[in-house]
Amino acid sequence: MSAAEIIDAGRYMVLGTADEQGRPWASPVWFAPDGYRRFLWVSRTETRHSGNLAVRPELSIVIFDSGVPIGTGVGVYMDAVAEQLAGAEAEAGMAIFSRRSLAQGGREWTVADVSTPAELRLYRATAAEQWLGERDRRTPVAL
Repeated sequence: MSAAEIIDAGRYMVLGTADEQGRPWASPVWFAPDGYRRFLWVSRTETRHSGNLAVRPELSIVIFDSGVPIGTGVGVYMDAVAEQLAGAEAEAGMAIFSRRSLAQGGREWTVADVSTPAELRLYRATAAEQWLGERDRRTPVAL
């Protein structure tokens, strides 16, 4: 399976963040890919991973299918940097996010869903490096 196939089929990704002291935290989030290098999700600003990203935007990401038999799993691993989107970037991002949501049986999303006074915000991670992991080996993927 290729990295692109895993990303296209994925519904959730795991964010690996760290706080100011370097304490790690892992969070699964539903995501919408913007190509194969940028990934969008919505979260509340008070969640632990959002707070971590506010002080340390570097993160790791893993996308994989947790339903495959033991010993057959393949995943995409990434080093990335995250940011909260606003303005024109949020509008463009929400269009992508909403299309993916509708395609997977979810609801339509708008910028109002991620703007004050709403609780959620739109985030985007941009991968700097990416690897395909299979049988405990990591192979670099060209971005």
